[in-house]
Amino acid sequence: MIVAGWLLLAGLIWWVMGGALERRHNPNAELAERAGVHGDVVLQRGRDGHYRAPGRINGHPVDFLVDTGATQVAIPMDLAKRIGLRAGRAFQAQTAAGLTLAYAARLDSVALGGLQAREVAGTIIANEGAEEVLLGMSFLSRFDIAIRDGEMRLRAR
Repeated sequence: MIVAGWLLLAGLIWWVMGGALERRHNPNAELAERAGVHGDVVLQRGRDGHYRAPGRINGHPVDFLVDTGATQVAIPMDLAKRIGLRAGRAFQAQTAAGLTLAYAARLDSVALGGLQAREVAGTIIANEGAEEVLLGMSFLSRFDIAIRDGEMRLRAR
């Protein structure tokens, strides 16, 4: 009985701490998707200085890393296959990790919170193991962006 109590307590501590660590890494994990509502989306900066949030590509849930330095929305190859994206023409892309093989893609829709854009240029990146989608300027440039005091606010024009 005592052992079961300690195990239960340890499990509870692990569960609470795991949630706290995730919130520090991605304070926007609970971002509400408000279908059809066009209002501001406010993202909190994570402890690592990045803005992350859940979103959707062609209706499929994805995890975004907001990257104003990325020209297009960049999707890892494995994820692109799972959500049924077609790889177009191949080309060499310059990434933070250097040159890599990439493929052009057209995204029917990209959504972040209540903001949505149609016919968004994308790039499928041949990098194994990556799961985060870089939310680049092919999406972001369609909205007004303001960054202040650890918050990024995106507003429909």
